[in-house]
Amino acid sequence: MAALPPLRNIEAVQAEHGGQPVIVLHDPEAYAEEQVALTGAAFFIAAHLDGKNEVIDIQARFARQFREGVVTGEQILEVVRFLDEQGFLFSKEFERRRQRIDDAFRSASARPAALAGKSYPADPEELKTFLDHVLTPPETPLPSGDPGGPALPGLIVPHIDFQRGGACYGAGYRALAARSAPRTAVVFGVAHASAPVPFILTRKAFDTPLGILETDTGVIDRLAEACDWDPFAFESVHRTEHSIEFQAVMLARLYGTQVRIVPILCSQLALDPHAEPGESGPVQRFLDALRVQLGDMGETVSVIAGADLAHVGKRFGDPFDIDAAIVESVRARDEEDLAFVSAPGANAFYRSVMKDQNARRVCGLGCIYATLSALEGRSAKGKRLAYDYAPDPAGGIVSFAACALT
Repeated sequence: MAALPPLRNIEAVQAEHGGQPVIVLHDPEAYAEEQVALTGAAFFIAAHLDGKNEVIDIQARFARQFREGVVTGEQILEVVRFLDEQGFLFSKEFERRRQRIDDAFRSASARPAALAGKSYPADPEELKTFLDHVLTPPETPLPSGDPGGPALPGLIVPHIDFQRGGACYGAGYRALAARSAPRTAVVFGVAHASAPVPFILTRKAFDTPLGILETDTGVIDRLAEACDWDPFAFESVHRTEHSIEFQAVMLARLYGTQVRIVPILCSQLALDPHAEPGESGPVQRFLDALRVQLGDMGETVSVIAGADLAHVGKRFGDPFDIDAAIVESVRARDEEDLAFVSAPGANAFYRSVMKDQNARRVCGLGCIYATLSALEGRSAKGKRLAYDYAPDPAGGIVSFAACALT
């Protein structure tokens, strides 16, 4: 017997289906497009697919776990075949699937709007109405006309879905709209499907239901020249990553297709938890090159970080349920970190988040650091506009904020 193929790096969440407990599998990289629900027994089999176990090994462990329970070799192989067909296993079938999807993305002139019709309306008119409710609550109408003067230098907004993060999205993008429209928006996002490089670039335009946002390829090419790695090697991570897509949709609502974007995904910027990103030569050279580009563009560019803050609760691996005390402790630590956005200091912000080894799992750490670092020397001062948190349906909370760098 040969070892069975291993399970990919997927997310597993407890849920109910038809009144019965199930485990729902989700692929963060979206090579497996559909979620699948497994019974506890099927998930036990899936969890033991490590690339080393054979059928007989899983049978023995199943018998020990479930006492008198018996699983046949054919039942195990049925689970394996099902997971492989859905794209959840590292196998020859998955490699063919990944190659096919990546090739299609590489050949496309624009990145498709991956979440249109899922997280927000795909119909342009419906989307405008939907976003207008986000942008213009009755007490704070959206500024009209061109106010003149420089564009807003920097902005930190969420990348959680619009439904949960709407108040912070609205506060942030109203601040952007109150200044002159940027000609170029440098948008840092989080590479949730991380890659072994600090930054991931793409030259692809971003398609939205409101039009296609072209990329500023001149800036992108000059940033690529500063990299001692291939910044396009993991370009396919952009394919379904929502942290930049949501910002592109908001920019398209405010400015149509008149603004160009520089989409940059951030992976882990500091591999040593005791080091700061600025101590990394490759990270520093990239951000130095970006500061030069910002200087060349002057007052016509805005830097945007699509960044959520804390991810806390059982959904994210914590042993506790969420209560008022947990919410307050998360808020207190978030406010402590955000103080270094109000008085911009990239390294101080990073140290504040990392003083407890990022126990709250601040997923926007890298792109907020990069945004603050890119704006150092431009006399930008931060102002917190809004703060909020939202429940995760699988048990937990995610916090986020809007901050203007003026």
